[in-house]
Amino acid sequence: MFEGSLLAVDVGGGTQDLLIWEAGQPVENAVKLVLPAPTQIMARRLARLTTQGKAVFLTGRLMGGGAVTQAVRRHLAQGLPVYAGPQAALTLSDRLAQAQEWGVILTETPPPEAVSLTLGDVDVEGLRRLLDYWEVPFPSRVAVAVQDHGFNPDGSNRRFRFEHWQRFLNAGGRLADLAYRHPPDYLTRMGAVAEALPGALLMDTCAAGVRGALLDPQARPRLEEGLMVVNLGNAHTFAALVRGERLWGIYEHHTGLLNQAKLFSHLARFQAGELTHEEILADQGHGCAYTPDLPRPPAFAFTVITGPRRRLARGWPGVFAAPFGDMMLTGCFGLVSAFLEAEKSSNLLAESL
Repeated sequence: MFEGSLLAVDVGGGTQDLLIWEAGQPVENAVKLVLPAPTQIMARRLARLTTQGKAVFLTGRLMGGGAVTQAVRRHLAQGLPVYAGPQAALTLSDRLAQAQEWGVILTETPPPEAVSLTLGDVDVEGLRRLLDYWEVPFPSRVAVAVQDHGFNPDGSNRRFRFEHWQRFLNAGGRLADLAYRHPPDYLTRMGAVAEALPGALLMDTCAAGVRGALLDPQARPRLEEGLMVVNLGNAHTFAALVRGERLWGIYEHHTGLLNQAKLFSHLARFQAGELTHEEILADQGHGCAYTPDLPRPPAFAFTVITGPRRRLARGWPGVFAAPFGDMMLTGCFGLVSAFLEAEKSSNLLAESL
């Protein structure tokens, strides 16, 4: 039986969402935080150093790129040096040679004139200081969600990610199988979190979001007949066809490349099992995948929508999900659900619904 508290951290491209779950405490009274994503924080720190004209040294671990990668490119464009340790440099590209082509100098030793920035998806010491200030004990258990494309230096990360998803679907698509204590070696971003937080439960942000959305009271009664979950995140839009304990289809695109008409077209054809992977890949999205035994319509007619960019789906015939009354913590609730299931304590969450 689970006792104590759990820190759930859902790391996105725009925000990082945090929840401290305690057994027996009303969820409404839990400590909750919505903060800028680590990549946004690092990008802001680097931008300040760019303005000051200072050299930088990137140390620490692989983390989500996005904003921090763009900030590095802007720093280099100003003729300012960027040094990086090999592990931190993997944040910028799976191919270290590519980062070097941009002008990044790989070194284990920081030059004396460079300001060090420590990369990582979870700033444990920063969170400890924050919680300590507010007299909140740091939880003994941690669950973290990150989006992991997988390490693929010789090809497309987007293709590689969907090869991973297709293997998962072909193996049965059980949602429970997407929570890891020891992630596959090629999921190097999760691996970096595991090194920083030994024993943490790890999930992909998309899986955590789906799992959390299914806790919404409007979703749970539809689970056996099947439904589509749509998570419109700041950086990525993810949809899943779900029935019972299985995912039957997966769709993923970049939110910034979608408008309402395109999104609705994609969702309608995805729901019917007619959307193709190559179409989404050609549109600079991640892709689309199905199980070999995908049920035919209307198996997934009901739709649950979540995510900070959910307004894009207004007008779609579905309902907006807000598990435990808090949409921004959907991924965190998914992490808690997965953790408690792994601890054989899932009834603790059920009692709160």
